[in-house]
Amino acid sequence: MFTKVFRLLNDYDEANDALQEGFIEVFRSLPDFKADSTLGAWIKTIMVRQAIRRRKFLDKFESLDVEMHETAFEVADTFTGQELDEAIRTLPEGCRAVFLLAEVEGFMHKEIAEMLNISEGTSKSQLSHAKKLLRKKLSDA
Repeated sequence: MFTKVFRLLNDYDEANDALQEGFIEVFRSLPDFKADSTLGAWIKTIMVRQAIRRRKFLDKFESLDVEMHETAFEVADTFTGQELDEAIRTLPEGCRAVFLLAEVEGFMHKEIAEMLNISEGTSKSQLSHAKKLLRKKLSDA
């Protein structure tokens, strides 16, 4: 859980705080839990939403320390992790969140849509747009 929250906040202390607030929210919301999904998926959704709310509240997004898989998208091996992190940081917030959740965390569009309160179509569209922006940014680099 911590890794997912940390990747969205990229700050150890903020991630710990978000995780703690997330678990408080989990316990408060436990009576409302419906078995539409697994308990683990429900908790992950709460944690991701908490991290996103915290990030918006803090109005900051520092350098990402994210290891990207080669299959995440078509990028030449010549790009450094720093160049990739910088390109990801320039993405619009919605595209960045969907990109990280889909390509780094491995969530499906249906899960992302539930976590971010958007439609699956919006999730797919934002991911496509994020990839297009990253390709352009990295080809200009």
